[in-house]
Amino acid sequence: MKVSELANTANVTPETIRHYTREGLIQANRNPENGYHQYDKEALRKVRFIQQARELGFSLKQVQDIFEQSDSGDSPCPMVRDLLKQKVPEVKQQIAQLQSHLNKMEAALSVWDQMQDGVPNGHSICCLIEEWDKPDDCCGNGGKND
Repeated sequence: MKVSELANTANVTPETIRHYTREGLIQANRNPENGYHQYDKEALRKVRFIQQARELGFSLKQVQDIFEQSDSGDSPCPMVRDLLKQKVPEVKQQIAQLQSHLNKMEAALSVWDQMQDGVPNGHSICCLIEEWDKPDDCCGNGGKND
């Protein structure tokens, strides 16, 4: 398979295939007639593995480590299990941070619904952002719609 054929079959972009090749995650042979990269079913299997691993949050470096352990004849499964056990609390923390961020955004929108649009006066840029937690101070107009 050429780059585009492998990409289409694996449902990724040709640039993804080229990147994985440059990183040494997959290998290609050169077609002696035209110099194109030629990929085999092993490359397709690895690309699909990489995509599954990425969906679980593994980095390309971690995927490379998994390949190396597997290629050496050792099971990478204990390492994979340990890596994912480390990732779960990290993702939970990210979710909590995003939830907090979302709550702040929703609070701002709720306040902004009650505020008038200000006009820059040389002392403010946008009172919605500058004063969202103090709507009564917005642009000196009490911040309420009339």
